[in-house]
Amino acid sequence: MEKYIKDGKVAVLISTNFGAGWFTWNRDYPEILFDAEIVAEVLNGHFGNVERIKQIVERKYPQIYTGAIEELNVEWVDAGEKFIVEEYDGSESIRLMKSTPWITA
Repeated sequence: MEKYIKDGKVAVLISTNFGAGWFTWNRDYPEILFDAEIVAEVLNGHFGNVERIKQIVERKYPQIYTGAIEELNVEWVDAGEKFIVEEYDGSESIRLMKSTPWITA
């Protein structure tokens, strides 16, 4: 899988608005978080051309739920950084492992 990397940071696709989650509603397909072709469309202002992104997604991932395409955003994470995607009512956010206070039993 080709990732979109710039200045040592990896582009991660998430949907930050309420409704449907991009990744959290498609957890079996982690590659959709990083797909460089979709990232490029989002960074190039996809809101004027959502149909183009739908075509890319339907071609590459015909089995996923696509309700969050209109809400896609790019978040930047340092290359190699561990993270999870959390969701509340469809609104996704990234939590970095290093910022999470782990508890040891």
